[in-house]
Amino acid sequence: MHLSAALSRIAPSQTTAMTDRATQLREEGRDIISLSVGEPDFATPPHVIAAAKAALDAGDTKYTPVGGTSRLKQAAALHFARDLGIAVPPSRVTVSAGGKQAIFHAMLATVSEGAEVIVPAPWWVSYPEIIRFAGGEVVPLLTHAKNNFRFTAADLEAQIGPRTQWLLLNSPGNPTGACYPADLLLGLGEVLRRHPRVLVLSDDIYAPINYTGAPHVTLANLCPDLADRILTVSGVSKSHAMTGFRIGVAAGPEWLIQAMERLQSHSSGNPCSISQAAAVAAFEGPQDFLAGWCERFRARRDLVVAAINAIPGLRTPTPDGAFYCMVDATPLMARFGDDRKLALHLLEHGVAIVPASAFGGSGGFRISFAADEVKLEEACRRIAGAVT
Repeated sequence: MHLSAALSRIAPSQTTAMTDRATQLREEGRDIISLSVGEPDFATPPHVIAAAKAALDAGDTKYTPVGGTSRLKQAAALHFARDLGIAVPPSRVTVSAGGKQAIFHAMLATVSEGAEVIVPAPWWVSYPEIIRFAGGEVVPLLTHAKNNFRFTAADLEAQIGPRTQWLLLNSPGNPTGACYPADLLLGLGEVLRRHPRVLVLSDDIYAPINYTGAPHVTLANLCPDLADRILTVSGVSKSHAMTGFRIGVAAGPEWLIQAMERLQSHSSGNPCSISQAAAVAAFEGPQDFLAGWCERFRARRDLVVAAINAIPGLRTPTPDGAFYCMVDATPLMARFGDDRKLALHLLEHGVAIVPASAFGGSGGFRISFAADEVKLEEACRRIAGAVT
């Protein structure tokens, strides 16, 4: 074995591991409903597909600039201004092979050995692993269902120390669906002004999927004086059902964008040229379908929340956004031992979910309600049968 010390610090993604296991069981003939991956089941919009085909027909199959074509950077700048309220020139935008790569490059370009990164928990599975790979230390900022999985400005200030380098925000959040309202973000801004060395990564990939009735807000818009130390990450995977296209975009201070692109020049090089052409169409084309999709997700959320809360031993709050429910199964732990064993038990009963421990939690699991209503109803029936 000749594995690096950096690789030894991280574990495989439990979400992809559970999805892969569900796929394997289906290939073996098992009837498995996968609610483990956050992937919209809607078809990619026709105008996006048409743009990809047109790029192929035009022969746009060559290298592009490492950080994305100028056309896509302009389209992404339009997206940041129109949808997130952040006015940035294309020089402060970079394009990557998915939002995950942008986060990875931001951490690798800035985090040195021993630097601390504050991450609200429960967290998206890749956040802590990316930080550890870079040599940083994860500082959990625990949140709870009773507070809608949000933390306060005082909670943040209590976690900031002399080695704090980054705060990671994700709103609407994966795995909890929590949204940070404007008053909470403004309070965080006051704390950050007292700690000028702390950078902020704002992961807004789920911004269009918001059920609160209030407009989406983000820190760089509410606190423009802090914009020179905020990286805002977005993309087309969730909003436009383009997970396989692998396009993420990020807006931030020019020094950081340049550093991320320098790293990308030696990792993947440019993102796929055809996917970039499709992403231009996604950002510049019709956006009216998003409201209909959001309403479909809202109906699925309500279906799952009602079904789960009707099962003895399970409880879930109603998420504000995204398409995940974080289910508390604490009363069942005496029976199953831990949430990993419960996840395997549910898989044997035909439903793939992800244990809460994968997200820095415990005693529960995450459900993705990005699947269609028929599958969600059947999955909830199977879960009820497996635990009652």
